[in-house]
Amino acid sequence: MFQSLTDKLSSTIKNIRGKGKLSEKNIRAALNDVRTALLEADVALPVVKDFVAKLRQKAVGHKVMKSLSPDQELIRLVKKDLTMLMGNVNEELDLKASPPVVILMAGLQGSGKTTSTAKLARFLHNQKKKVMVVSTDIYRPAAIEQLETLASQVEAVFHPSNTNEKPVDIANRAYIDAKKQSCDVLIVDTAGRLHIDDAMMDEIKALNSSLNPTEVLFVVDSMIGQDAVNTAEAFNKALPLTGVILTKVDGDSRGGVALSVRAITGKPIKFLGSGEKVTALQPFHPERVASRILGMGDVLSLIEEAENVLDEEQTKKSVKKLKKGKFDLMDYLDYIGKLKQLGGVSGFMDKLPAGMLGGMPNDALSALGDDIFKNTEAVIQSMTMQERATPDIIKASRKQRISRGSGVEVHEINKILKQFAAMQKMIKKTMGKGGGISGMMKMLKGLPGGGAGLEGLLK
Repeated sequence: MFQSLTDKLSSTIKNIRGKGKLSEKNIRAALNDVRTALLEADVALPVVKDFVAKLRQKAVGHKVMKSLSPDQELIRLVKKDLTMLMGNVNEELDLKASPPVVILMAGLQGSGKTTSTAKLARFLHNQKKKVMVVSTDIYRPAAIEQLETLASQVEAVFHPSNTNEKPVDIANRAYIDAKKQSCDVLIVDTAGRLHIDDAMMDEIKALNSSLNPTEVLFVVDSMIGQDAVNTAEAFNKALPLTGVILTKVDGDSRGGVALSVRAITGKPIKFLGSGEKVTALQPFHPERVASRILGMGDVLSLIEEAENVLDEEQTKKSVKKLKKGKFDLMDYLDYIGKLKQLGGVSGFMDKLPAGMLGGMPNDALSALGDDIFKNTEAVIQSMTMQERATPDIIKASRKQRISRGSGVEVHEINKILKQFAAMQKMIKKTMGKGGGISGMMKMLKGLPGGGAGLEGLLK
């Protein structure tokens, strides 16, 4: 999401490396570059002006800490101000009201409201909440059907609705049903339009008045850039918004929405959504996002996602197997599946410090990894159980059969098997001396924002 902004800010910071202190002269050029980078990332102009002015005031003549170089000091100042710009701390949902707590989802058509409703239901289900979902979108029968399908996937109670009813009637009936079924939370998915219009605003205002929700969340597509901030401002004037869910952050967006929406509306971003998977929703932590923007990664979020996605007992068994030097193609296929649950290679790489793996740009590694894993998965799934357990038996005739079954050329299969053999050798060497897990933990703890969460999961 922030790759372009990250690259530009990294380049700016490198330009003052080796300077003795943050002076008027060297900071002026750096701040001009910061200003340009923010504008190109589609951050709202008033926000950019205010941000740069405050940063200039702090940076000029600022004494560099003895333990830091000027470029490191600038990173520290920029990170601090970016964090403040986005709200300083994660603001959680207010779930203290008498159940069922009502959450109203608002936004334009195509912003990802229905998917976000299901993702939020799953997030709350993981917090031991009983959740009911209902759709008041009487204009798109497909939206009601989609929510019903998603509800079964996230273990939420689905309250039925149809296009012959009024949205307010549907919502009120759902509230009574949620109370009757002792649900902790009722999430109401609303209709959207391709643009803001009076009919849509009147309808959602009526829903808000009738339900008196505890949370009114504005769901916005991060890929529409500056328009997202304008739309958020319009909804904020019409409704008592309590927060924002920023969707499609895995797309080719420039990140400006995340930096603008809090300053423009005064409302916090509460969640980030990526992709269509119901697991792809994470709480918004300003400090962690600031770290990602500055190429420092977000290891804490990666650890939290791993703990949510991975089965602890199964992981312990896998680690024991690895310690014995055993790692076959079935294990490899299993790990590819787990990586997909963590947002794929791109989602994983996005949270690692820039250039951590061999100095190669994270986005380049992401693109390479996704392509490799797609073929690898197809190849392994076309093998017999015996071949997966003992890949050494895979000779020419077997490769021909696997190629036909997977649609992958034989030379690509050879490359995949060679890469796997190298990985298997490395794992045996690393794990054989018992240093693999502890070494990885030391590495993670040494990263910005590293912690002990993953160590507890894997020990």
